[in-house]
Amino acid sequence: MFACALACGGGTGDGKADVKKAAGKAGKAVAKSDDGGAKADGGAKSESDDGGGEDDGGVAKPAWTWTLPKGLVVPPAVPEDNPMSAEKVKLGHELFMDKRLSVDGTRSCYSCHQNELGNADGRPKALGPGDKPLPRNSPTIWNVGLLTSYYWDGRSPNLEAQGVAALKGGNMGLGDGLEAKAAEIGALPEYKAAFASVFGLGADEKVTAMHVAQALSAYERTLLCGDTPYDKGTMDEAAQRGHALFIGQAACNGCHNLENFTDGLFHRTGIGVVDEAAEGADLGRGPIAKDPAENFKFRTPTLRNISRTAPYFHDGSAATLEEAVRTMASGGRPKTGPVDEKLLDRKLTDAQIGDLVAFLSALECPGTLEVIGDQSVPGIWPKQK
Repeated sequence: MFACALACGGGTGDGKADVKKAAGKAGKAVAKSDDGGAKADGGAKSESDDGGGEDDGGVAKPAWTWTLPKGLVVPPAVPEDNPMSAEKVKLGHELFMDKRLSVDGTRSCYSCHQNELGNADGRPKALGPGDKPLPRNSPTIWNVGLLTSYYWDGRSPNLEAQGVAALKGGNMGLGDGLEAKAAEIGALPEYKAAFASVFGLGADEKVTAMHVAQALSAYERTLLCGDTPYDKGTMDEAAQRGHALFIGQAACNGCHNLENFTDGLFHRTGIGVVDEAAEGADLGRGPIAKDPAENFKFRTPTLRNISRTAPYFHDGSAATLEEAVRTMASGGRPKTGPVDEKLLDRKLTDAQIGDLVAFLSALECPGTLEVIGDQSVPGIWPKQK
């Protein structure tokens, strides 16, 4: 989960002032927002329809209203071509839990984002259909709608693009059968009317992969994490000391800032660095940016729910949160080559490391996703003893 984590210095404060400055910039496509304390359990909690307009009877539709949990100020940005609606969120929720979307029917989107595993998968690296090992660690799904790029290398600019890539690529394994699978799912009796209603499809129009991705994205934007002990001001003394370190001596907020505890940028921490010519070398951002100087840089992950999403880093190489904190607080892994200039050895004591872990534990998300159907997947959940 960590990328440029915990010792990325610079920055002042804990990012809350910057959140307020940004509040008018993100989420422009949403009609209005509300920062009240909503339950973040993945359901369609807002009373809404499709972003305004009129229904078939000429009656004006209500705009989607965001109810944000305490600690979040800026709602997810919503593309103009994929407005929010309660009906679309419901459809996306059902699709998110449907194993039939995978190439072999063995896993759903939820498979890598299990409630019991911090809404990640508890593995060093993800596991695809056919038990195919994937190259990177699965991040938590919480606050995914607040990100500005997707995948550890930022290859997808929005949730919709990420959804199509996940369906086609290793996560769901559809490959060239992507559009055929979308049409197959869309023609099922339990989905046909919902797709037609949400997307205005005619009787002969097929559901496309983008329709599926848009519904999934609408649902995922509702998965918001706040209301943590940090957000509510109920941290214990160790967590309070850890927070003071986080914004002070440890200077973690240089990269883990704003309300989602990420700058959304890409940093070289020394994690996973190997010979660039080595077989299977994960070059991170470099190939996406088409710039060798970006090799081995990875996106800063959110720290929300971090205490529940072991193992850590893009390659899952840190087994515990303490190990991850200790690695980053000592300056990353500079023996593998140059690291981000913000990464320094902060000379923290064991007690201070413990206090930082306590603070990060105060960012645990209180909500759960509403599970539909059997979501057990061999190799992921339930864990084998």
